[in-house]
Amino acid sequence: MPNSFGKLFTITTWGESHGGTIGVVVDGCPPGLPLSEADIQPDLDRRRPGQSDIVTPRKESDTVTLLSGVFEGRTTGTPLTMMVPNADQRPQHYEEMRAKFRPSHADFTYQQKYGLRDHHGGGRSSARETIGRVAAGAVAKKILHLAGGVDIRSFVSRIHDIAMPETDAFPGFEEVEANPVRCPHAETAARMVERIKEVKKKGDSVGGLIETRARGIPPGLGEPVFDRLEADLAKAMLSLPATKGFEIGSGFGGTLLTGSQHNDAFESADGGPRPATNRAGGVLGGISTGADLVFRVAFKPTATILQKQRTVDLEGRETELMGRGRHDPCVLPRAVPIVEAMTALVLLDHWMRHRAQCGTFDFSTHHTHG
Repeated sequence: MPNSFGKLFTITTWGESHGGTIGVVVDGCPPGLPLSEADIQPDLDRRRPGQSDIVTPRKESDTVTLLSGVFEGRTTGTPLTMMVPNADQRPQHYEEMRAKFRPSHADFTYQQKYGLRDHHGGGRSSARETIGRVAAGAVAKKILHLAGGVDIRSFVSRIHDIAMPETDAFPGFEEVEANPVRCPHAETAARMVERIKEVKKKGDSVGGLIETRARGIPPGLGEPVFDRLEADLAKAMLSLPATKGFEIGSGFGGTLLTGSQHNDAFESADGGPRPATNRAGGVLGGISTGADLVFRVAFKPTATILQKQRTVDLEGRETELMGRGRHDPCVLPRAVPIVEAMTALVLLDHWMRHRAQCGTFDFSTHHTHG
């Protein structure tokens, strides 16, 4: 189903931007995991609107309720259901959009596909759908951390044309959360914040890049050919609203190198062979190498801007539309926990698939039957 993601650890999100509630059903969560709303709420707080003056002022506490799948503080192995209410709804801001298509939004394509659409904030096409992803991702992150010591860190590396210095360092959580733009380089972060405020005053918007690093991933995760680890990561990231690009390791920059410059030589280590460098971004042949996973996701400028734009109505007549409502002048600061969540969902699903295929049966003892 198009509203579900994953094979063994699966999620199904539900709800609309201006409906009563929004949430997710998680299937495949192993039993015995200590879990409560307190494990999930911190990531939702990082995603929620109204947390600073450079994001949408929509006032939502985004308080999660865990409805099923937990008994006496531990998961039962049955589906988890999590729900968040939509409290600050203002559908009147979207009445003009009933008959007009917003430029660079999904209004036109939803109308073409289904013959009707929820014009209140875009319905399912709204980024508010990602609440369910973040809630499910918080569960996945806890499993990965407890079972394998995996740490996932996403951060804003570029806003518009302002980029932080390149580094191979794994940033600390406190460094990322130290400023509202979630860039771990303080000087660059200050410039990014000012740029967002500048475009906000003009009723405009900007995009940028989110970089993700994950460490503690064992070698062997991922499948050859169609379910390569980087292919599933790309699908996960490009399924997010406003995303326009994905690159792993050296990415597009690697096209400027020769093979002798780009290849990652192997070296001996206590745990066995390992790449001496990591231009591959932690994946070879679609399978994790054990090195840090490194990738970047490109986000376009927010489509809703507070300026008049040319468009057409349902009858195809040319008209103008002025964006209304409460919107982010830049989606990246609130997208950081969303990217982390989708990374965790992909990694956990592949970890479970790897254990199911390669970690269950012991063929070392052979039996002869007479």
